[in-house]
Amino acid sequence: MKKRYIKWTMVIIWAIVIFVFSSQPGDISNGNNRFILDMFMKMGINLDAITGNKADFIIRKAAHFTEYFIFYLLLYNALIDDFYLNSTLIISLIMTFLYASTDEFHQRYVSGRGPAVRDVVIDVSGGVVCLLIIYIRHYIRNKKKNYRFFKKPY
Repeated sequence: MKKRYIKWTMVIIWAIVIFVFSSQPGDISNGNNRFILDMFMKMGINLDAITGNKADFIIRKAAHFTEYFIFYLLLYNALIDDFYLNSTLIISLIMTFLYASTDEFHQRYVSGRGPAVRDVVIDVSGGVVCLLIIYIRHYIRNKKKNYRFFKKPY
């Protein structure tokens, strides 16, 4: 029971982290991106030169992808003890999509920000990549056992 509580607490904390980032006005959010660009510059890597001045855009979209990759992983971890593998993978993806959609709706009311379907697609892509990694990992790990994905993984 304690383990389940910890897993769901981590999901909730990460959802709050995403909400806080989404609540930042556009100018503050852009400042965070500038910080990352400056870190790369200090390492001698000019991302603007490499990407043709699209580094800010790439960093913002990579942040979306990463946030929801982690969110999916935490959801999967919280649900896996209660459902079969396939069910857990699908439920986690649906929950990721729903949270990403509500997050974009929320950004409609944040100064300097706005909702974008493209961002929901990027967010869900983070979840899909995580799903594929988990699925492949289970397949490889259990290939010798004549593993079937409709069984519980443990």
